[in-house]
Amino acid sequence: MTVTPASKVLDRVLVLEMVRVTEAAAIHAARLIGRGDEKAADAAAVEAMRAALNELYMDGTVVIGEGERDEAPMLFIGEKVGSAIGTGPKIDIALDPLEGTTITAKAGPNALAVLACAEEGNLLNAPDVYMDKLAVGPGYPEGIISLDRTPTENVKAVAEAKGVRPDEIIVCVLDRPRHAALIEELRAIGCGIQLIPDGDVAGVIATTNEDTGIDIYMGSGGAPEGVLAAAALRCVGGQFNGRLLFRNDDERARARKWGITDLNRIYVLEELAKGDCIFAATGVTDGSLLSGVKQRRNGIMTTESVVMRASSRTVRWVKGEHRKSR
Repeated sequence: MTVTPASKVLDRVLVLEMVRVTEAAAIHAARLIGRGDEKAADAAAVEAMRAALNELYMDGTVVIGEGERDEAPMLFIGEKVGSAIGTGPKIDIALDPLEGTTITAKAGPNALAVLACAEEGNLLNAPDVYMDKLAVGPGYPEGIISLDRTPTENVKAVAEAKGVRPDEIIVCVLDRPRHAALIEELRAIGCGIQLIPDGDVAGVIATTNEDTGIDIYMGSGGAPEGVLAAAALRCVGGQFNGRLLFRNDDERARARKWGITDLNRIYVLEELAKGDCIFAATGVTDGSLLSGVKQRRNGIMTTESVVMRASSRTVRWVKGEHRKSR
């Protein structure tokens, strides 16, 4: 196992401060759980996350955000955040203030407020397109999975390494019509499939936790979420393959704008999130990874978060109580 050296730059951005950022986004989004308004929930999370980021001593740049400036005025790609722009440590930030807007609007499971940060230049500037994703948790031989292989071949390789039959493997897949052929192939070899309505960051991270029962994550989803999931795996171990998927020439042009020239490249974990990095997430609704925000008596709100760091391989579970200021 390669040891990731600690970043002196990230030492100046306290790990627990990142939890405060995701907590703020989750709390504000939670006020709109089950209200049926995806845009309002997303906007509440975005504004809260921006305000919290702007209190941190850093010269931050959003490299994975809500889209390009003309398309998404809130936490757009290239936006500068932090209280020390031009003077503080240069930090690249990947974020999804509300991963699971539809989930939140419908009060479903696994909605999260998520961010990852690393030194400048260490997170892939992924365009807002789809990405074919393949992930497993820690403990397997390097190269156990590959997008160059079929789903059946990947399942058989993981099963052999785990010492079980292919029909004992559980695969997590987003429940989308585009995955019909994938699901059919997996069921043909007897795999169990856990279909999730949204939230593929949580789906990828679930492969690292034996309690979830999930062995592999497969399927396509947003490329920005792929970078966030890769940052989490860098912290706790695991393997990830990602390949950008383009539906038209406009999306290919967008990728080239962000410096991506090999449009068929398969990215491995260290190419999506390099060096030391921090990953933080707070539950908005209850899920397999985290409990959601709860409103208690006397105006107290409780949160559950996880924060990880690549260099130390530490995972901290943080429970918070938040009281209204008098």
